[in-house]
Amino acid sequence: MDIEKDLCSVNKEEYGDSYNPHLLEIYKTYVEMADRISTRRQSANSFFLSINTALVALVGYVQLGQKTGQSTDFYWIVSLAGMALCYTWYRLIKSYKDLNSGKFKVIHEIERRLPISPYDAEWEALGRGKDAKLYLPFTKVEMAVPWIFFSLHSVVLLRVIPWGLFVRCL
Repeated sequence: MDIEKDLCSVNKEEYGDSYNPHLLEIYKTYVEMADRISTRRQSANSFFLSINTALVALVGYVQLGQKTGQSTDFYWIVSLAGMALCYTWYRLIKSYKDLNSGKFKVIHEIERRLPISPYDAEWEALGRGKDAKLYLPFTKVEMAVPWIFFSLHSVVLLRVIPWGLFVRCL
């Protein structure tokens, strides 16, 4: 994959006098689009966090009902739904991570044609994400959250499986 070749279909001489102003406008628009991806990513995280919190609260509420003799047969359905949501959430975070990584590679390449490279300089100052003392990429923390909820849903599922039936069948 050659980002430079893919990015520059026309060189500065062929393009003409408006090359630099157009390059700057394209850069500004592209950076804004990268920011919008981050905003959409945060909205998706808020959605999945809310749904999972509601599912955990529902299980807790129903557990109170269990003490009064109400049926809790649907626990396994809620648990499986929660686990599926968590996996979907994890995959979405990974997809956004990959998309952002690609966008910032392109931003760094565009910056090579500008007088300054603030995003590339910032990334360098942060050790390019390889030194956790300088910078712990948000994605590493972000990707753990769906697995925490997945674990909670798994515990609920394991608690409601009628293990006695399996033992009697053996």
